[in-house]
Amino acid sequence: MLLKVAAFYQFAALPDFRALREPLRALCAELGLKGSVLLAHEGINGTIAGTADAIDALVAELRHGALFDGRLDNLELKFSEAAQMPFQRLKVRLKKEIVTLGDTTVDPTRRVGTYVDAADWNALIASPDMLVLDTRNAFEVAIGTFEGALDPEIASFGQFKEFAARHLDPARHRKIAMFCTGGIRCEKASAYLLARGFAEVYHLKGGILKYLEETPERESRWRGECFVFDERVALGHGLRERTSESAPHD
Repeated sequence: MLLKVAAFYQFAALPDFRALREPLRALCAELGLKGSVLLAHEGINGTIAGTADAIDALVAELRHGALFDGRLDNLELKFSEAAQMPFQRLKVRLKKEIVTLGDTTVDPTRRVGTYVDAADWNALIASPDMLVLDTRNAFEVAIGTFEGALDPEIASFGQFKEFAARHLDPARHRKIAMFCTGGIRCEKASAYLLARGFAEVYHLKGGILKYLEETPERESRWRGECFVFDERVALGHGLRERTSESAPHD
């Protein structure tokens, strides 16, 4: 039986995130789910796997249940499948940030770049005056990326600030289109750049996973595979499960 995998996140004010940890962990355990969920003052970020019914029950609680009281009604969500359970255990952790940029003054709940749907992404990045920027780690970029995209050559997302300070200039880079695996890193990076005077910043809504899910392979500008942080290792077009012996694990 194929298992259902849900990757989700939302930047949302969760001042009670510490109190949410145990009820959420208990719910996931009751549903037989495994994977990882991060909770912070700024929101939630997770990838969870289990039966289809269990995943659907969790998503319903996140979006509409009493636990989060409607604060996750704009949850960014993507589904894929796994032939075997891709996680060893269940982890629900408390963090300073749900994706670590290292600058807690950045607030994506206040201002982010322009969301670009997968269907509109090819046309956007084809613009000759657009800088297309991969915000992922160097080992992820090596497995696959969009043709013509700039690799920041960073080992972790926390180094994005230093990359931007050294290589990006609001006067020269007037239009920037960013992408990442599921959308969370480029969304936060867009908030960071806007706060530093960059005029036009775009980011791929739902990330590479949404693009691979919705874009026909014959029309795709993606090259390679998309690394995912679980035992499936990498996914291809249509979010088909693939494996690579050389791909590293987080």
